[in-house]
Amino acid sequence: MRKTRKQSKQVYVTDEPLTAHQVLEKAAEILAESFKSGEQLNNPQSVKQYLSCQLARKKREVFAVLLLDTSHRLIEYHELFYGTIDGASVYPREVIQLVLEKNAAAVILAHNHPSGNAEPSVADKKITQRINEALALIDVRVLDHIIVGEKPISFAELGLL
Repeated sequence: MRKTRKQSKQVYVTDEPLTAHQVLEKAAEILAESFKSGEQLNNPQSVKQYLSCQLARKKREVFAVLLLDTSHRLIEYHELFYGTIDGASVYPREVIQLVLEKNAAAVILAHNHPSGNAEPSVADKKITQRINEALALIDVRVLDHIIVGEKPISFAELGLL
């Protein structure tokens, strides 16, 4: 895929047709690059769009962490836990270890619901609370937890964080 500039807009040209999955992967890469180049991750809509590109087509549950610097710019997107079609085991200790390793100041938690129903479960709420409490001990903020389904849901927008 080549990138060209056309009247201050970037245009992407391919020599071969792309599958829907390849288009979504490329969209996620483009969004990640814009976040890494200075755009702050403080708009839930753009975060949902990015995470939908990353997680929507997964066939099993995946728990991921967006690691952010002090200005809420993306350091790294990291898929941390993989589960089955209806759940994944998530360990706060592993989240803390990753946060410390990458020197993150804040995080956005994310996971998908392969069923398409993004409504937060009791287990989703409990693990978010546990991770939030654990990270608070080391002065790292959890800005949001996004569940990706047919329509992504933000814990922050629901007042759950």
